[in-house]
Amino acid sequence: MSTSNQLRVVFMGTPEFAVPTLKKVAEHFDIVAVYSQPDRPVGRGLEMKPTPVKQAALALGLNVFQPEKLSVSSEVEKLAAFEPDFIVVVAYGHILKQNVLDIPKVACVNVHSSLLPRWRGAAPIHHALLAGDQETGVTTMKMVLALDAGDVYLQAKTPIAEREILPELHDRLALMGADLIVPTLQGLASGELKGEPQDESLVTIAPKLTKDMEVIHGTETVREIDLRIRALQPWPGVSVFFELPNGKVERLKIKGATPRPDWKKKPAFLDESAGTLVIGLSDGCLELNRVQPEGKKEMDAASFLNGLKGRSLNLPLALKKS
Repeated sequence: MSTSNQLRVVFMGTPEFAVPTLKKVAEHFDIVAVYSQPDRPVGRGLEMKPTPVKQAALALGLNVFQPEKLSVSSEVEKLAAFEPDFIVVVAYGHILKQNVLDIPKVACVNVHSSLLPRWRGAAPIHHALLAGDQETGVTTMKMVLALDAGDVYLQAKTPIAEREILPELHDRLALMGADLIVPTLQGLASGELKGEPQDESLVTIAPKLTKDMEVIHGTETVREIDLRIRALQPWPGVSVFFELPNGKVERLKIKGATPRPDWKKKPAFLDESAGTLVIGLSDGCLELNRVQPEGKKEMDAASFLNGLKGRSLNLPLALKKS
């Protein structure tokens, strides 16, 4: 097998999480093509924006391809013409069919942000936080048709800190994944690294996040909501909908909060307590530190309370806007 810098690699990835691995592969291997999702319109002006991987790849002087569908025969033929030894996939966003998985001479290798078989699926970092896991990590694995079910090559673990939030954990795992890719490809190329089958009895699933995960009903526990605030960043976030005396329902996005299991307030109510903003939950309270009222900028809770100009709270939570 060729030496590292002679190994031909096609890299497939889209978000910021994939960028450190792209850069690490570029340092050690010959990247013959980079595949990423097409540019998408963003913002109020709907300006077309390239993906983070595309931006990084162009800065490295690499050729970028952005097919809407990789599975069509013309795209598969174009990909095969690169004659890659490896295809490296990090959060690409397309499901690879068998005719693509069969192209590389050695393997299709995926960098996955969990300790497989725990948290197979689209949102493993979020679900590790939502579940209150004490540790997580990254896995390099052989790609197969079944979702995240291939043999495991290498893993690296990291503890989850008590108050850790998703952006911090996301960035650390991205760097850990980059550190794993070089020994994975080198070991596979030399024949020294063999994959280990996953234990199917230990599988847990990390499905896509949904918009309805945003809403606090007031019947949840303090720990459950605290985990959601730390995990659901930046989307969908966590919000309460509260009903004003005139019947109007407004949204208040929660940007930062402190669990107060020893405080007692009526469940499912937004209230004020000794100059602080709190939500009553099933087993205590959540003290809101930073919030974003509807149509306004993010502010601290004191500023929100000052804006009430003496009006009392003790407002019932609602499930959605009226």
